[in-house]
Amino acid sequence: MTATHAAPAPALVTRDLTIRFGGHVAVDAVTAEFYPGTLTVIVGPNGAGKTTYFNLVSGQLAATSGSVTVRGQDVTRLGPARRARLGVGRAFQLTNLFPHLTVLENVRLAVQSRAGIGMRMLSLWSGHTEVIQRAEHYLERVALTPRRGALVGTLPHGDQRKLEVAILLALEPDILMFDEPTAGMSVDEVPVVLELIHQVKAGRDKTVLLVEHKMDVVRALADRIIVLHNGALVADGEPAEVMRSKIVQEAYLGTPEPA
Repeated sequence: MTATHAAPAPALVTRDLTIRFGGHVAVDAVTAEFYPGTLTVIVGPNGAGKTTYFNLVSGQLAATSGSVTVRGQDVTRLGPARRARLGVGRAFQLTNLFPHLTVLENVRLAVQSRAGIGMRMLSLWSGHTEVIQRAEHYLERVALTPRRGALVGTLPHGDQRKLEVAILLALEPDILMFDEPTAGMSVDEVPVVLELIHQVKAGRDKTVLLVEHKMDVVRALADRIIVLHNGALVADGEPAEVMRSKIVQEAYLGTPEPA
């Protein structure tokens, strides 16, 4: 008999996911499955529902109807903290920076959280070599080691975004969500964050979702593209296939979104 291999299970599933604000349907019955080892880029014109969809997945908004499932567990009614503990990591909007702590201290808190060390243990663990070394590792990955002692509130916008990436990586989620990660960064800063996302993708064990409108970024990173328009999913497939679509080229990829 020929051995058969079961298809991989999706890490994340949204089924008919919908949210209404009054009479406006911001996300309209979006059904999609996301698999480990795949980086999916979500594109669409301004106001298409991309960030709102992210907010529904991460738990920042409660769905009007439909469901969100993480590794087979229905998390539709769980808040963002519970979803984070189940491995859903959201950069740039879920992460809270502590402006009056240093860059290193912010990342160290994330390392301690991942290790199950509570905030009340901060002083006890402040000198723990392994925790500090782990935090330094993530700072080095985002090229923030020179700013390790700076107060976060004094950092320029680009450095704060890089710090948020470091914190997300330190939490070691299985599902990583990046919402326009290079927005507001200088040209020199962009490659650092893109290389980090590329490294995460290359590991082939994480599920990565990326909202992006810069087509050079999409082409460089995407395994798959999903297109939203007026809250509905209108295209889903391999990048070349989706980008060849006439409706996508004309309506969604032909012109960049306004800032």
